[in-house]
Amino acid sequence: MTLTPGLLRPRRTVPRPLDALARRFAAAVRGDLGGRSATGLTIRSQDVHAGDLFVALPGAGTHGATFAGAARAAGAVALLTDLEGAAIADRAGLPTLIVEEPRRLLGDVAAWVLDTAAAVPMLLGVTGTDGKTTTVTMLEHLLRRLGRRTGLSTTAERLVDGVQVQSRLTSPEADELHGLLAAMRERHVDAAAIEVSAQALIRHRLGGVRFDVAGFTGLSHDHLDDFGDLETYFAAKAALFEPDRARRGVVSLDSPWGARLVDRAAVPVTTIALHGRADWRVAVTARSAEGTRFRLEAPAGGRLDTRVRMLGDHAAANASLAVAMLVEAGVGLAEIAEALGTDGFRDAVPGRLERVGAPGDPAVFLDIAHTPDAFEKSLRALRAVVPGRIVMLFGADGDRDPTKRTAMGRVAGTLADTVLITDHHSRFEDPDAIRAALLGGARAAERAEVLDVPDPSIAIRLAVAAAGPEDAVLWAGTGRSQYRDVRGVKRPYSFLAEALAALDELRVAAA
Repeated sequence: MTLTPGLLRPRRTVPRPLDALARRFAAAVRGDLGGRSATGLTIRSQDVHAGDLFVALPGAGTHGATFAGAARAAGAVALLTDLEGAAIADRAGLPTLIVEEPRRLLGDVAAWVLDTAAAVPMLLGVTGTDGKTTTVTMLEHLLRRLGRRTGLSTTAERLVDGVQVQSRLTSPEADELHGLLAAMRERHVDAAAIEVSAQALIRHRLGGVRFDVAGFTGLSHDHLDDFGDLETYFAAKAALFEPDRARRGVVSLDSPWGARLVDRAAVPVTTIALHGRADWRVAVTARSAEGTRFRLEAPAGGRLDTRVRMLGDHAAANASLAVAMLVEAGVGLAEIAEALGTDGFRDAVPGRLERVGAPGDPAVFLDIAHTPDAFEKSLRALRAVVPGRIVMLFGADGDRDPTKRTAMGRVAGTLADTVLITDHHSRFEDPDAIRAALLGGARAAERAEVLDVPDPSIAIRLAVAAAGPEDAVLWAGTGRSQYRDVRGVKRPYSFLAEALAALDELRVAAA
């Protein structure tokens, strides 16, 4: 199913008096509020509904107040901004509430306008470098199996009781998040699983939200363009385990950062590990092309034997983290075991080592992996079940952490047999320079055959043609993306469709 970008908001809300909002947040007022009330709010003029409060935030290049006139034309009843924004929007004709840091207050303002402190569903938040989307998706899968009405927010999608839209950001801005929570309340959602990025934590996107249980998958090299070093990146993630963000946590010890988080966390935490000692212990019991079987042992002595229809020990670790988080939230392990039954986690996560094509086709896997650590996990997962060679193709995102590219290439060159370096989302960077860093890392491993193939459509056809009946092709960093971002333009491009077309052409040529 193809999702379109959009917002999930409640259909009906209770009007909230703006003069009361001004008092609550000590806002100065310019213009006459005139008994006005807000029924919603947004930071994007394109998303304004009649009755909304338009919140204008300072941006890197343009202040949101520049669009106050458009917001008014769309039905906004008032503006909330800072002094700079108030001056910019002076002629828009909207009564204005002025606060010192509108971004910092946005979550609390959204919670007040939409009254999301009332009847909030059970909230489960997952952070970490890799595995967030998989863990959150498995949480939602398991909650449905338990008979709950569910909500979901991931890099790929937002979901409220079966209604889905495509995500704009990994973690929504605070206005969107509270709109999502209000929609969940309206549809009587019991529990929601939410992916939490480090950027969301430092940019106040979680204001006014407190999770019942927070989960930590681990930390590895990524996003150093935003954070500068791993210590700063870790500190951003660790903020989820503060009392104003979560009531308790489950922390994976499978990266060294897990133990450090346990020492730093200001909320009660329990630990889980695939390797080494922890409160919850995970053991992989069987690996096959159909999935991964594992055993999870609880701190109190209970045990769960089940399977996930995904490749890799990391998939078992993510599923186990989901189970442990639900138990910490008050769901019984025996109830979970009964819900999973004999088939376990039967839903695969799209774009996560997802095999595509028809029976008899060469094995082609699409994967979202885009860090050195994720590359290693995916390649080792394939090595465990693929009898032949692994042909890997990938690129790297432009305008995103360049410091990881050489390491990405080195991992691929060490663990794959043939490596094709191609272009993905070059954005405003020179794609030749991006590939050069990846090629340098791959060739430095001095093991795999390494090819430079800029056009991804050509690269996937070469990869498929190079794969024998016992081999596998791994196209990493793409998942089911529906576009390529080049020079600021998101050009329609389906990595899935290109992979399927390459397999079709191979089939025709062999006929």
